[in-house]
Amino acid sequence: MQWDEAVEDQALREFWAQRRVCALTTVRPDGRPHTVAVGATLDPEAGVVRVITYRTSVKVANVRAAGPQGAPVTVSQVEGGRWSTVEGIARVREEPERVAEAVRRYALRYREPRPNPERVAIEISVRSVLGRL
Repeated sequence: MQWDEAVEDQALREFWAQRRVCALTTVRPDGRPHTVAVGATLDPEAGVVRVITYRTSVKVANVRAAGPQGAPVTVSQVEGGRWSTVEGIARVREEPERVAEAVRRYALRYREPRPNPERVAIEISVRSVLGRL
């Protein structure tokens, strides 16, 4: 379903608020998928999923390789028979206030992350949501 339809779904909001590991899939420059476990947070009001990471990570390199228009990605999470996948366009953010917001939201869902001077945020503008909740 499109994001504007999904944003009001309370089950979706609750599923994305509970602590669970997610899987982020980016696309390598050669077209192969790259999937890694991440902590991800959904901001329903902004229509954004945020992931904090190192600026030298492969996922950051894959997003940057797509250029300024951003990279198509998915973020998924599963619990038993319930699952949700968010599809969107990712961009790497290095602005201190954007990284701080991603860290703040990560701390609320997971725990306070260790200090990391190489930290950046991947912001994903949500386009659609798949799942069974």
